[in-house]
This record gives sequence, structure tokens and C-alpha cells, in this order.
Amino acid sequence: MTSTIKLGVVGAGKIGSHHARILSKLPGVQLVGVCDVNLWRAQLVAWRCGSVAYRNHDDLLRQVDAAIIAVPTELHYPVGRAALSAGVHVLIEKPLAGSLEEAKGLLALSEEKKVVLQVGHVERFNPAVLEAIRHIRQPRFITVERLGPYDPRVAQIGVVMDLMIHDLDILLTLVGSEVESLEAIGASLLSKHEDIANVRVRFKTGCIADVTASRVSLTKSRKIRVFQEDSYVSVDYAGGSLKVARKKAPVIKSLADVELTSPKLDKSEPLKNELLHFLDCIRHNRKPWPSGEHGIEALKLALQITEELERYELSDHKQTRPILPSWVNQLARTATNTVLGPDE
Repeated sequence: MTSTIKLGVVGAGKIGSHHARILSKLPGVQLVGVCDVNLWRAQLVAWRCGSVAYRNHDDLLRQVDAAIIAVPTELHYPVGRAALSAGVHVLIEKPLAGSLEEAKGLLALSEEKKVVLQVGHVERFNPAVLEAIRHIRQPRFITVERLGPYDPRVAQIGVVMDLMIHDLDILLTLVGSEVESLEAIGASLLSKHEDIANVRVRFKTGCIADVTASRVSLTKSRKIRVFQEDSYVSVDYAGGSLKVARKKAPVIKSLADVELTSPKLDKSEPLKNELLHFLDCIRHNRKPWPSGEHGIEALKLALQITEELERYELSDHKQTRPILPSWVNQLARTATNTVLGPDE
């Protein structure tokens, strides 16, 4: 690989435009072009980044060493396959694909062509998460919330594949265990897919995780809390902060027996960290941290949750509803209190 890597961005929407912005300023990178079926949108992003606009991704892929695939989920497979078939290194935004078969096909093709396949699980590169990993050992209980207002731009997929999949990837990374079972409920309120979901995941290590994702909240919140034998770790994804509470004595009699720390974090942009990692993997022929295999595992769990949601979906647009087990009512109350809490 030459010192300068020629890169293209396919998809000039919100995420693709941020990729283009960062790449245009990185040393050792030439942003060859930005592609979108909406040529006007591609031209706007390309103009801001000093690049060239394309309507057809094949025209762009013939001129680059690597590509960022930031198109809608249903296009991840055909566009990703076109790039990999051309021998182009690829970073595909999450989820890796719309089905396990497609995801496995992309991984197999990347191995055949001997090119890098990285999945855009950007939260792995959040400085707060990177520091938190150093403090987490054998978690017992984890709570996660990822809440925000509705965005019609992603109405074609549900909140699990849109938002929760970020946290599923982090969970699998932190726990390091296979899933034993899961329970999930959700509701379609503003789209044809679930807009809110609450999931309880049980891992084979005994760890339990409660995860809530919503795109019907009035305010944004992205937090994860990890409870383990001797400490508690709290991460604010959005605020970029980390708090650690650790026992100083076997028996806690007062707060004096608890050590509270807030590790200092760097202020680097997670998306920039992700792109620098992608470029480093290309230059040194390394497998990415969020590899195709990890992308498949996160997708597999997301699809399992989606299937469970179809059994216990709480929306009104369906003509029939199943009789809900008792635990569903409890999870529903938990989800409602989380999404429509007193602060809203």
C-alpha cells in the first residue's frame, strides 16, 4: 500500500457527510469522490470537502483503494459486494447487512479478496468506552439506555437495527460470553417498525443486561452502567464522561468506604478514531477491532431480538395481539419509566 490511500464515500447522507468531512482533512488520504444516487446531495458534500461527486458507485470504486459504505441498510450487501469484488478495502456502517446470509457473504468475499472489512460500530472508539473497558472485569449486571427523538430518515428499519445494535456490540465486547436467552418487548408508534424496545439479555456467564432503545423520547440520552463484584462503572456516551465507584473495604459502612473517581478522557472524535483505525488496518494488513465476525455476532443478536419483538409487539396497528406473559408487563413499565421519566 502506498503512503497515500485513495478513498471514496458511497452515501452522502448525514453519516456519509461526516465521514467525508473527516477524511478530507486527514494526512496520507486522498478523498477521490463522494457518491450518491441523489447527485445534488453528492455534489454538495463533495464541494464542501474539495472532492468530486458521482452518481454511480461503480465509477468511483474503480478509482479508489478503500471505500466507506454509508447507504441505507438494504443496500449494504449489493454495494459492499461491488466494492469487495473490485478488491477495495471496505468500512460498512452498522449493521453489516440486512440478513445473516448477506453478512456472511460479505465476510467470505473479503477473505477471498484479502481486503479489510470493518463494521461501523463507532461506539467502540468513544474515549469513554475505551477507558471504561480498562475498569470492567466479569460484569454481573448491566443497564443501557439509548434514547432520542424520531428521525424519519431511518423509518425503513426498526430501533433495534438502527440504534440498539450499537449497544449490543458493546455488550458482547464487555461480557465476552455467548447469549443464553433473551426477553424483549417493543412498540411501533411512529413507523411501521418498532420505535421503542426493551430487552433483557442473559449471558452464559450469569451476567444480565437490561437494554432500552427509543426514538420517541423528547431528549437524548446514551448511557451504560456496569455493576460488578467490587465496583460500579457509569459511562455517558454522549457526554463523553466516565465515573468509577470502587469498594475500599470488604463491608461498606459509609461512603468513606467507596472510592469515587472520574478518569480524565481525551476529547478525540469517535468517528475520527474509527477512521484512523481503518486506515491503520489497511496500511499494516491487520484485522479491524470491529471485524466482519464481530459485525455478524451483533447482527445475529439484533435479529434474534427483532424476532422476539414480533411475538410480543405492543402497537395498535396489528389486528390481533398475543396474551402477554407476566414479565412483559414489568418490562413495559420499565421502558415507560425510562422513556417518559420526570425530566421530560
